[in-house]
Amino acid sequence: MFKELFNLNGKVALVTGGSKGLGKAMARGLAEMGADVVISSRHEEELRPALDEIVRDTGRKGRFIVADMAKRADVRKLAQTALEQMGKIDILINNAGTNVPQPIDQIKDEDWDRVMEINLNSIMVLTRALVPQMKTRRWGRIIHISSVMGFVSKGGRNIYSVTKSGLLGFARATALDLGEHGITVNCLAPGPFLTDLPGKLLSAEEKANFARMTAMNRWGEPKELVGPALLLATEAGSYITGATLIVDGGFTLQ
Repeated sequence: MFKELFNLNGKVALVTGGSKGLGKAMARGLAEMGADVVISSRHEEELRPALDEIVRDTGRKGRFIVADMAKRADVRKLAQTALEQMGKIDILINNAGTNVPQPIDQIKDEDWDRVMEINLNSIMVLTRALVPQMKTRRWGRIIHISSVMGFVSKGGRNIYSVTKSGLLGFARATALDLGEHGITVNCLAPGPFLTDLPGKLLSAEEKANFARMTAMNRWGEPKELVGPALLLATEAGSYITGATLIVDGGFTLQ
């Protein structure tokens, strides 16, 4: 019985921001467990090779869809195209996100609006579009990728922390809406994972400081988020909903 808890044969997953980093790692994990996978991002030149890596040697089907999560029309089209191509979406991982660090007295309206649209509003739009067909089948898994910056913060991370905190409340409310329909809604809150975004934003000294602030004294590797994602995406997590699982190497302990 227990070996079937992580079996995703017959399921279809959509992972936004799936062309690299955490999204790509989670998409690969889903494919290895038997799911067909759709990934999206803004860049077709990144999506094509990423999808090849994600489904390689798994025997699973894969599709990619180019979408700009800052544009609501793109987000609605993403949902529509994914359903047209795959017939259904059982698992939604809302991973796409961005960050524009600015002190409170230097925040630009256009940056606030763009980060809010990508990190929070697009997730509502995509989730809203895909929930009805999950309700029809009485099964679904929705995972929002929040951050430890939803619990703690750092100077200049005003916009990012607002959006990542917002996802925690969004997951709790949606879990109450959908629980009776067999759909779970949860958040993963990664800590220091050295993906492209922090790699570009942080200096070498800041990266070293973040590593020292963890109990593990190191940054996480993208593959270390795959297990927690699979827990929440499979029958193994069927009684977990409205929760946030912090995966941070002990970053928030002190």
